[in-house]
Amino acid sequence: MILFSKRLKEKRKELGFTQKQLGEKVGVTKVSICCYENGTRTPTLDTLVDLANALQVELPYLLGVDYFVVAEDEPHCTINLARDEIELIRELRMHIKLYEQLLEDPKRTMDYIEKKLR
Repeated sequence: MILFSKRLKEKRKELGFTQKQLGEKVGVTKVSICCYENGTRTPTLDTLVDLANALQVELPYLLGVDYFVVAEDEPHCTINLARDEIELIRELRMHIKLYEQLLEDPKRTMDYIEKKLR
């Protein structure tokens, strides 16, 4: 639900709502909206639908689902990627050495990056 938290906050701000105002529109508290945006609480299905309606977006967008991707060398291999994830891949491809290293051993590279971020 990482993308959900990010998109919730972005759309709320884009529409000029405070956390309190959005909470009032969907019947939850400001604290609940804050927790949804921080990823420390997950809304109920009914609240998710209300949030999507209040923010004038489709629920799949709010949840991070944007694109259905098919692997070009394996047509049976499909995955849903969010626009943000696709943008990350595009950015990585511009850094050839990093991209090649990531493809060579994704887990090792991600572990290394995670250690550097701490």
